[in-house]
Amino acid sequence: MAATKKTTASAATPAKIRIQYYRSMIQAPVKHKLVVKGLGFTRLNQIVERVDNDAIRGMVKTIPHLVRIVESK
Repeated sequence: MAATKKTTASAATPAKIRIQYYRSMIQAPVKHKLVVKGLGFTRLNQIVERVDNDAIRGMVKTIPHLVRIVESK
């Protein structure tokens, strides 16, 4: 028989971060527009929930004038 690995709920659930897109990117540089799209925003005042890791934190740090962190879990 094969042994199955059981994981706890806390180990399987990574930390989440909620980000709000609150400023328009019309006059932003192209790189900033790509970061907004990369975070998954499609419209203004939208809130998305992403995994809280260094990559996402770096993207938010790149465009702090366009997005805000609503809450971290």
